[in-house]
Amino acid sequence: MKGERFTLVQDQTIPLVMQTNSDIIVSANTASGKTEAAFLPIITKIEESAQTELKVLYISPLKALINNQFDRIERLCQNCEIRIFRWHGDVGQSHKNKLLNNPSGILQITPESLESLFINKTGNLLALFQGVEFIVIDEIHAFIDSQRGAQLRSLLSRMTSYTRVRPRIIGLSATIRNFDLIKQWVNPKHPEEVEVIEASDEDKELQYSLMYFPAGKDGKIPLELFEDLRNVTRDYQALIFCNSRGTVEETTVMLNRLAQKEGIQEGYFAHHSSIDKAEREYVEKKLAASRIPQSIVCTSSLELGIDLGELDLVCQLDTTFTVSSLKQRMGRSGRKQEDAQILQMYSTNEDSLIQSIAVMKLLLEGWIEPASGYPVPYDIAFHQIISLCQEYNGLTWSQLLHTLEENATFYKLQKKDMVSLIEYMVRTEMLEIVPGLNQYIVGLEGERLLRGRDFYSVFMVALYYDVYCGMRKIGQLDKGVRFEIGENVILAGKLWTIKDMDTKKNKIFVKTAVNAKKPKYLSDPGKIHRKLSETMFEVLCSEEQFQYLDANATECLVGVRQKYSQFHVSDNQRVVWELREVLVLEPYVGTVICNTLIWLFRAASGLDIKRRPSQIERIILPKAVVFSDLLEKILSRVWDEADLVLFIRESEWVVTKYSPYLTDELQRKMHMKSEIDLMGALKYLESYHFVTISLTE
Repeated sequence: MKGERFTLVQDQTIPLVMQTNSDIIVSANTASGKTEAAFLPIITKIEESAQTELKVLYISPLKALINNQFDRIERLCQNCEIRIFRWHGDVGQSHKNKLLNNPSGILQITPESLESLFINKTGNLLALFQGVEFIVIDEIHAFIDSQRGAQLRSLLSRMTSYTRVRPRIIGLSATIRNFDLIKQWVNPKHPEEVEVIEASDEDKELQYSLMYFPAGKDGKIPLELFEDLRNVTRDYQALIFCNSRGTVEETTVMLNRLAQKEGIQEGYFAHHSSIDKAEREYVEKKLAASRIPQSIVCTSSLELGIDLGELDLVCQLDTTFTVSSLKQRMGRSGRKQEDAQILQMYSTNEDSLIQSIAVMKLLLEGWIEPASGYPVPYDIAFHQIISLCQEYNGLTWSQLLHTLEENATFYKLQKKDMVSLIEYMVRTEMLEIVPGLNQYIVGLEGERLLRGRDFYSVFMVALYYDVYCGMRKIGQLDKGVRFEIGENVILAGKLWTIKDMDTKKNKIFVKTAVNAKKPKYLSDPGKIHRKLSETMFEVLCSEEQFQYLDANATECLVGVRQKYSQFHVSDNQRVVWELREVLVLEPYVGTVICNTLIWLFRAASGLDIKRRPSQIERIILPKAVVFSDLLEKILSRVWDEADLVLFIRESEWVVTKYSPYLTDELQRKMHMKSEIDLMGALKYLESYHFVTISLTE
């Protein structure tokens, strides 16, 4: 809502909330007023009853977003007597008790904290939830494809056993497609009743450019890039996105060194998940309140909608791995209706340059990765069965099966698999059957898991050392990386020397240093969609010019394209490059099919075939392989997914937090459904003409 006028998304959403009983999905640009679009009519509808009952659950993927939105929602409620409560790990028990003693108003909560209510406050659930009429899910796209989304949907299903009416779900997002799947997630029984509001932002001006500064052979970012980045951001409030926490730290230090040469002591601040929460909140508030040019260098930790004020521009150091991520980040600038969104991109290698162009091309075409959901969530079923048995202090066989069959997360899973899972949980003492009552309760091993500090979350968390300077906690360093006393590291944008380590308590103690190397963190970039990979190949094979590239980027693109143009490679072909010692296939078909091809090639040949670690998909085959013969061998027989199982290496199996507690069969089913696309791989091999080109001369 800008001044006295509603925005487009508010004009479309408010009447639907007021005049229908539908669930609603709101897809609109960042800073378009989605929060007000949902809450203004909700507040109007609940105003009379919200003093005596909890009426609204606001669910967020981030505690920081809850804290950020608290003041915003409180301002909307300032003229009515509606209380707003926060419930997460950083909220004191006295504030939580106020809600439990007098449930009313609006509750802001994460899925993990909602889980904790079902486990630890079982006696309060009816009084707490019975009056809930609305569930607002912010950044709903962040949940749909993930384990957290499966957990959240299960919890919302469980909640309806306590509510008088089925609460309406209102999902908010700036980057969402595949509305049929989203509607099915929101309302599995009646997806046709879910309304979709898609407020276009096509009239928003976008200014963007892409510059190329090739990194050295050691991967080191050249000083010239930092100098240009300093020039671009010197007079502005900016977010500078990096793809790794180590690069965030390195970039922050380098930019501050350049700023200090100009007499500015601290113009750039680091922000990522391994920096202490208090430090991150300080940085967020500082930028939001600052009137002088200052910038935050960050990972995806600031990709979601935390309000940082009116930012002037966004910078992206090397490509994002998804189009939706770039759209989300780009939307952080130009928040005023009349302001343009300004995006400055940088690439430091050829792969990143090609992918940056492809991501931008798809973004301008209006394409975003469609949601695919979280298939066969047996790991979440394992987790929720323990939670359910704790909630009800025991369930009979029929009660447990019926509850799972009615649950929106599990209703599509085969009954025989659920029976197998429950029986296996009894054998492994995750569950126990009470003699006489024939009730399933949490077993000894299940109790051990349940009482662990991280049971409420279903995603895997890396192990870290906590880093302290004196009594002040600065952040964390990855335990998977070796550190030694006397070593220098960068953390929170500052330089430190490790002066002591307490490995038993997982603590590292540091002091200020003069020089340091960027810290290493173990991370997974995630999957690249097939459409993005194919677009990268189209860019390589076409002659299309991109006016937003600088001279270096244009020259690099011409050079990379020459390798394909001189051999007249077209976009209906794929290339097997013959090098001196190996063959390299560049399939350009997306992460899932690329991995499936590797397992298929191994199964057909029995040879050591692997993927080269790089941004672009590259499959390495022994030089002795005749690719046309391998192709004929694969296409001449009928394949089943089970044929690939023996050729998946241990390190390649999908592993989630709770998948190790499943039977081998259920673990295989999870991997097959999420990581293998056999039909897609075979169709790909049939559809393209593969040419072998020698680069050994």
